Amino acid sequence: MKLLIIEDDPIISETVTICFNLRWPEAEVVVTDSGEEGVKLAESERPDVIIMDVGLPGIDGYETLRQLREITDAPAIMLTGRDSEVAKVKGLEWGADDYITKPFSHIELLARVRAVLRRGGSSSSDESQGAYKNDAAGLDIDLDSRVVTRNGRQINLAPLEYSLLFHLVSNEGRVMPHQTLLAKVWGREYVDEVDYLKVYIRRLRTKLNDDPQNPELVHTERGVGYIFQVRSKSGSNATAADKIVNKRVSISADE
Repeated sequence: MKLLIIEDDPIISETVTICFNLRWPEAEVVVTDSGEEGVKLAESERPDVIIMDVGLPGIDGYETLRQLREITDAPAIMLTGRDSEVAKVKGLEWGADDYITKPFSHIELLARVRAVLRRGGSSSSDESQGAYKNDAAGLDIDLDSRVVTRNGRQINLAPLEYSLLFHLVSNEGRVMPHQTLLAKVWGREYVDEVDYLKVYIRRLRTKLNDDPQNPELVHTERGVGYIFQVRSKSGSNATAADKIVNKRVSISADE
């Protein structure tokens, strides 16, 4: 495993490096104190996970993250002293996979790294086997290759976005509670992180060209969760047959 740390505080960089060397001796740690260099290293070193500060000199963490997302889908965990919902949501909207407020324990950081690697690096057998096709939505998903197309246009989804879409369509017509989606996509330790879900639902709608003000596919059940259901602009359900082919029944299991 290769870890890239983008942090201008040498004490934090050193202690995080020591922590990973002790807990994961096989891990290779690459460190830089600037966003510009971090982008270059991400392109040349191809890290498995990125840990980065928000308050970097030169280009800040948000701009660094934007540039990183143009070249890599490696999970990124942002470190910041800004303990506010606004800062957290902004980081998630710019492409962060997780967010830790300073000061933090190394046990917490290691747990978060394991969590993002588990989500991004493993392909569950439940998320494969066959194809999903919905003519009314113009949506096709090859569950083996994880290729998503809508109206003939291929949609590039990050691993978390794909997993979220998968669990929504696998439970089509059923309201998926916030906690259920968070547990399935992020892990059970994230069931209270509703902001994460809101940000990724917004990103998923944008990529699917599903107007958040008047969605046709992903609908909000306020205070409860989300439902995937094809509805016309008037709100009625589509009547076209939707089907999942050669797919394990277990993927729609309740929680």
